[in-house]
Amino acid sequence: MLDRINLKNILVLDIETVPQYAAYEELPEQWKELWKKKMARDIKEGLTPDGLYQRAGIYAEFGKIICICAGYFFENGSGLQFKVKAFYGDDEKKLLEEFNDTLNKSFSTDEHLLCGHNSKEFDFPYIARRCLINGLPIPYLLDNAGKKPWEVQLIDTMDMWKFGDYKSFTSLNLLAAVFGIESPKDDIDGSQVWSTYWIDKDLERIKNYCMKDVVTDAQLLLKFKGMELLKPENISFTN
Repeated sequence: MLDRINLKNILVLDIETVPQYAAYEELPEQWKELWKKKMARDIKEGLTPDGLYQRAGIYAEFGKIICICAGYFFENGSGLQFKVKAFYGDDEKKLLEEFNDTLNKSFSTDEHLLCGHNSKEFDFPYIARRCLINGLPIPYLLDNAGKKPWEVQLIDTMDMWKFGDYKSFTSLNLLAAVFGIESPKDDIDGSQVWSTYWIDKDLERIKNYCMKDVVTDAQLLLKFKGMELLKPENISFTN
């Protein structure tokens, strides 16, 4: 599996997102109404707009990116290495500009690929949408309008694991357990990002969690290629 893909051409990424406001009550009136319409089906089932607002981070129209972590493979005298860089902060436009600049400088040829887990459904379109909302150009690898399916340079480990089966979602944590990879959920998980950001104000903790997800997905790629897992000493991190 993935025999024809060169690991050195892959940038593995993950994003963390939160609602744009700490609570539903802080939304401008227009946006309260828009949120109610977005959640109309759930509201009919007895849930409330404010009770549902913690979900807002998963929608690019109502959320924002607070962290993008991206990692790449390379080799040195000690063998295969993996390095992860974090772009994070409260200023979404600034972190997007920094990420896009890195992407356009180092990963912008027809040989390069972006990879994530459930990223075709979430991370990739979310980044592209938030770029447009912030008045930024979409990076080359994410600007797929008009491309044929085989021209799109995006791969998704969850999509690969389906092997054509579209019945279910398989989490990164589950696949990590299946392949004997250390769990990235040893501190917080995705459901806790909202409170960790808006209540605890602990962006560093979210960044560390995001970095672990990237490493886990990179290890999963190696397993998909029938390769040995990276040792801790072959993984490095930078901000």
